[in-house]
Amino acid sequence: MQNNHPQEYLALSDKLLAYESSVRSGEFSFIAGIDEAGRGCLAGPVVAAAVVFTDYEKIPAGVNDSKALSAEKRELLRQKIISEPSIKWAVGVVTAEEIDNSDILRATWKAMRLAVEQLIPPAQFILVDGNPVQGLPLPSQNIVKGDANSASIAAASILAKTYRDALMDEYDREYPGYGFCEHKGYGTAQHLAALQKLGVTPIHRTTFEPVRLILHPPEYTQQDLFF
Repeated sequence: MQNNHPQEYLALSDKLLAYESSVRSGEFSFIAGIDEAGRGCLAGPVVAAAVVFTDYEKIPAGVNDSKALSAEKRELLRQKIISEPSIKWAVGVVTAEEIDNSDILRATWKAMRLAVEQLIPPAQFILVDGNPVQGLPLPSQNIVKGDANSASIAAASILAKTYRDALMDEYDREYPGYGFCEHKGYGTAQHLAALQKLGVTPIHRTTFEPVRLILHPPEYTQQDLFF
């Protein structure tokens, strides 16, 4: 009889498990994929998630780069990931204030480190999206476009994105009028217009343009007005 139900789990031979399979063939069993969300926003925290598959036969099918998924699909996969007992995950959050006190790169690294350090059982190796990350507590391998090439990183991208989106929805209720539930803190025309009209909130990144310019507008001299 033909099976009309879609495949529930990712096949062990899927290309998204190539990096995990390569690392597992060595000395490591617990491999974490990590990714972040919110790095380029004007408001809100940067969030990183870490995901470890302890049973590679229980990875939900459809796991992919969160940017390639609809909001509905991301939420469905989030539920499948967090409800599967064999999948271990954790989230690290670094606030806008902390970002301003250091910089977005170091804040992103910190969020990733926090996520990895909370994993139980502890990971043994890390697959990280994008460029190399400093300060990780374990050996790691960076993968360019890792969220589209590694199931662990893809799952982390989904959790980081959905977790951060939920935080921004809460901020939308706390700071109405900015549209945080829609743009999630990115510099859209709607967001920029709200900034000009309503001003800067405590969750805005004051070192990011144009937020900084709103707080500290340039001073013009009389001579400047004639040139």
